[in-house]
Amino acid sequence: MSQPFDSDLTSSRDIYSVSRLNREVRTVLEGSFPLIWLEGELSNLARPASGHWYFTLKDEAAQVRCAMFRNRNMLVKCRPEDGMQVLVRARIGLYEARGEYQLIIEHMEEAGDGALRRAFEQLKQKLQQAGLFDPAHKRPLPSLPSRIGVITSPSGAAIRDILTTLKRRFPAIPLVVYPVPVQGSGSAEKIARMIRLAGERNECDVLLLARGGGSLEDLWAFNEEVVARAIFDCPIPIVSGIGHEVDVTIADFVADQRAPTPTAAAELVSPDQEEWRLRLLQLQTRLRRTLQQQLAQRQQHLKWLIARLPHPGRRVEEWLQRLDDLELRRNNAMQNLLRHRQAHTRMLHERLQQFSPSQRLQRLVLQCRNLATRLSTAMQHQLARQQQRVQHLAHALDTVSPLATLSRGYAIVTTEVDKKIVRRARDVRSGDTLRTRLSEGQLVSTVTRIEDEQND
Repeated sequence: MSQPFDSDLTSSRDIYSVSRLNREVRTVLEGSFPLIWLEGELSNLARPASGHWYFTLKDEAAQVRCAMFRNRNMLVKCRPEDGMQVLVRARIGLYEARGEYQLIIEHMEEAGDGALRRAFEQLKQKLQQAGLFDPAHKRPLPSLPSRIGVITSPSGAAIRDILTTLKRRFPAIPLVVYPVPVQGSGSAEKIARMIRLAGERNECDVLLLARGGGSLEDLWAFNEEVVARAIFDCPIPIVSGIGHEVDVTIADFVADQRAPTPTAAAELVSPDQEEWRLRLLQLQTRLRRTLQQQLAQRQQHLKWLIARLPHPGRRVEEWLQRLDDLELRRNNAMQNLLRHRQAHTRMLHERLQQFSPSQRLQRLVLQCRNLATRLSTAMQHQLARQQQRVQHLAHALDTVSPLATLSRGYAIVTTEVDKKIVRRARDVRSGDTLRTRLSEGQLVSTVTRIEDEQND
């Protein structure tokens, strides 16, 4: 009986396959949820060769699998990493092959402080390379400013702290408040505009750029480049007092000096009136002591001058005596000058006599006679030396002369034909005609016989 019943029941069931179930669940999920914004922390990030990204998005209590396809992740400006806090826009879906619920990411950006910190570091590096943080551009603060300017919100706690501090330290310094919003949309441009206005008005010796504490987003107006450029271009020294001691902004790096708080900034630019009062008292004491010493010195000097002041009659006598002395010196000088001129005149006269034509002519005549005598003597000496030399040369010539040899019985024999001197018997032949020169006369002979000593 139960068998037919079970067969009918089975035939009436709508049995799903796993694929069909996953497909229909996917349709329900994708059709039930629109695009949503979701914030969480990245983990298990994978980048396969296909270019798609697969990762897990989690918070403190749960996690969800995500996929971001290549055509969408190419538009992401940040570089995702594990542990990064991100804000995504996604649609809900289901991966049918594994039956896993997942998010299909359409857009991704850094979320919260992470994005702001990255933007902060990028701008900091850019401005540092541009030289906006260079200590060479930092200007010194005035020790006693004639007027202090404060750029801040007129309704914030910072202005109250600054007013209280300035009133306590030095209430005599005038204060100019440049009201400006320090938070919200467009606040950075307004702060920069107010800094430029304060610089153009140039009515203060120093400016305070102040704001109370807050989160990184609350302080972000002071991390904008437009504010940094305005601070750098401002002709007036600027002290930044933004947030609390742990808060650091780009404006702090560009400012001429940074204070950890608005109160510290007010203390930095304002002198301590009690300290200045004590200093003035010390200067007053030193000035009084110096004046008393100078007065005593002047009085002593005056007494000394009075003691040195001579009687008028004595003074006249001194001047008369000095006048007589000058007259004597003048007369002596005139006489000395006259003697000097006379001596110079005599010297010139003597020099003129030396150059007189008659005396010069006499000297020339004497010089001419002297030269003639010296010439005659020199010629005689020269003639004697030449004669002696000729005799010596004649004697030397006579010593080597062939005639002297001939006079001693020798003869010179030459051939009659070619006039060659005959030195050896074998140089001639029988029948040759010879000429023999004697000491007196010559002989012409014919050779009839030749005798050679070597044959004897």
